[in-house]
Amino acid sequence: GTGSSILSSLQDLFWLSKSKVEKQLQIISVLQWVLTFLIMGVACTLILMYILCTDCWAIAALYLAWLVFDWNTPKKGGRRSKWVRNWAIWRYFRDYFPIRLVKTHNLLTTRNYIFGYHPHGIMGLGAFCNFSTEATGVSQKFPGIRPYLATLAGNFRMPILRDYLMSGGICPVNRDSIDYILSKNGSGNAIIIVVGGAAESLNCTPGKNSVTLKNRKGFVKLALRHGADLVPVYSFGENEVYKQVIFEEGSWGRWVQKKFQKHIGFAPCIFHGRGLFSSNTWGLLPYSKPITTVVGEPITIPKIDNPCQREVDFYHSIYVDSLIKLFDKYKSKFGLPETEVLEVN
Repeated sequence: GTGSSILSSLQDLFWLSKSKVEKQLQIISVLQWVLTFLIMGVACTLILMYILCTDCWAIAALYLAWLVFDWNTPKKGGRRSKWVRNWAIWRYFRDYFPIRLVKTHNLLTTRNYIFGYHPHGIMGLGAFCNFSTEATGVSQKFPGIRPYLATLAGNFRMPILRDYLMSGGICPVNRDSIDYILSKNGSGNAIIIVVGGAAESLNCTPGKNSVTLKNRKGFVKLALRHGADLVPVYSFGENEVYKQVIFEEGSWGRWVQKKFQKHIGFAPCIFHGRGLFSSNTWGLLPYSKPITTVVGEPITIPKIDNPCQREVDFYHSIYVDSLIKLFDKYKSKFGLPETEVLEVN
């Protein structure tokens, strides 16, 4: 009757409202991470300097004293927080795109691992969501494995930001940190290295599947020195969430980017996503395109204290072949044509 029709209409209105609220929460969750990535380090440093010049200077002084005392913690596995990794905000972050983690093989807890993550994208959104939070269930899919996402060491010199990053299990991508985790932290550790780094980010653009890998062999040498198995990881859709202005080789723009990359460790990119209130305008929010991260089969690596170049080259070639096979096996399942070829530079 009329009463049931009115009730049905009210229910439809309620669920529509709930859907809109969830979408706004997803946008907020992604926006806070984008701002963290872009400005949190510099902003916290400036705020701390300002507080030192006010009547509340003692608060800043106490934090700086703690910072000196705690300076080497990032190099020793950091200080992860299960509570932070399970925040509800990360589930909204996951659902905005959405982001999925696909397991193809079991990982033994008696071994250590180095995951090679490809491609970098602009911000490595898939790497962060899958391995620095529990939003996609990494601990359930790989029980007994502790993931450590490695990022620029310079981030850990920034006050507040360093503590925020460590709470998610993020560590500096330098030899001291990796050596500690793989040699003094027991077994069951997995360090995720975005192998292509800043150089790869300069070429990421929608529709392009390319990785910077041919001359990136340091991670293979580290794996050999510690006997850590190598695991290829490919994130389908990572390059789709932002559009970037690509400067040609030899142009002034590419020259500036390479200078920043060489001296600072990151390359400034000119990119854009969608606006905060409309997907038809430009802004800092990534486009809501699906990102599917596939963790491949581990490659058993022997422990060699001082591997020679021939040994590094041999296992590097095995890794490259494994990554290409992983890409070819899953590309059609995640929206790419069978003719798509992974470009290895």
